[in-house]
Amino acid sequence: MFKTLRHDMQAVFDRDPAARSKLEVFLAYPGLQAIWLHRLAHWLWRRDLKLLGRLVSQTSRFLTGIEIHPGAIIGPGFFIDHGMGVVIGETAEVGANVTMYHGVTLGGVSWQKGKRHPTIGDSVVLGAGAKVLGPITVGDHSRIGANSVVVKDTPAESVVVGVPGRVRLRDSLLQAADPERDLQHNLLPDATAEALRAFADRMLTLEAEIMELRGLHRNGNGHLSPPPAEWTPEKYLGPFGI
Repeated sequence: MFKTLRHDMQAVFDRDPAARSKLEVFLAYPGLQAIWLHRLAHWLWRRDLKLLGRLVSQTSRFLTGIEIHPGAIIGPGFFIDHGMGVVIGETAEVGANVTMYHGVTLGGVSWQKGKRHPTIGDSVVLGAGAKVLGPITVGDHSRIGANSVVVKDTPAESVVVGVPGRVRLRDSLLQAADPERDLQHNLLPDATAEALRAFADRMLTLEAEIMELRGLHRNGNGHLSPPPAEWTPEKYLGPFGI
């Protein structure tokens, strides 16, 4: 237990450049306070002291603004930065060395009992406002972009952006996650822009093909010139015309 608590404390210094001393982190970091109170609540929950575990959880929510159900399983080195508005459901599982920003939800999509919340792999980064919903799995060393909504399984070493979340693989599947790169959410890919760019490129290709079929060409001013005199629809398109 004490090894896990020390790991939680070290995670703050490893991933927050604003952290200056252990006393400051202990007294003024709600993310760490919420994690330690959760570990107590989870200990009570597993020993069938569920009401007492819920009371500890609610106290933590009141003090920190972070709601973690006492039934959730949290691995070592979990770091919640700022943390206000974080919600982690009962059957959620969070791996080791996970980083989570404020406003993240690990929620369910069913009222049925049983596994209904996500499983987060090791060394995952969840950007501010991200929503991971349902009994899905987010693979190790993945990044979830800010305000993304993830409702499907995510393979390891991937980046997820958008609503609903679209998966992009990292540059190298064999390279371990780089903490400095993971914090640069402004460098995440733009799935919508990529789709529009591909659409525009395809439109240009189709335009060029149509111009070739019709015998048209662009003059020096960028305007369409009339087709050559010998051009006829039947010559290029058959007896059915344009």
